[in-house]
Amino acid sequence: MLKKAPKLKYIVKTKTKSNVNVRATAEAMIELLTLVFLNNLAEEAKAKAFEEKSATIRAHHLKAVSKKMLKKSRG
Repeated sequence: MLKKAPKLKYIVKTKTKSNVNVRATAEAMIELLTLVFLNNLAEEAKAKAFEEKSATIRAHHLKAVSKKMLKKSRG
């Protein structure tokens, strides 16, 4: 079974030092969208590694596609 990521409420309170309330449904939606983004990033990095005839995805493959993926995810 997959380990769950740290709770979003904990991250928001400790990193931003603000009193932001996050409902459970919003927290679930953010977690799902994060997983979808990471899945798409992994698929793009896999395609980039395949183009370079590499059997493994390396950090430079992720860096090469991350800017494109971030621009696409902005909307």
